[in-house]
Amino acid sequence: MKQRRASDAVEAAVRQRRTDPSDGRAEWGPRAGASGRTLARAFVADTGMPYGQWRTRIRLQAAMPLLAGGATVAAVAARVGYASPSAFVAAFRRAVGVPPGAYFAP
Repeated sequence: MKQRRASDAVEAAVRQRRTDPSDGRAEWGPRAGASGRTLARAFVADTGMPYGQWRTRIRLQAAMPLLAGGATVAAVAARVGYASPSAFVAAFRRAVGVPPGAYFAP
């Protein structure tokens, strides 16, 4: 039963993160009545990847149209939940291979 509640919490979190990628996971445990470790296992079982990797993908997917539309890196970083523009640029570079400015250069 605990695993089912954890899976339900993961499913709800996935839906919520798609609409607000900046939101964290601190509220999952109390809602699911499960430990952080149980939730981490359920997340991998349900999505096939660890939460951090999935969250980065969701954030970058949300960032792409904003950047393509001309938003500044600082504005996009804040919108998708990064603590600083440099943290966003580092994550973007790790995932894409180049910084946002080079990726969207004419």
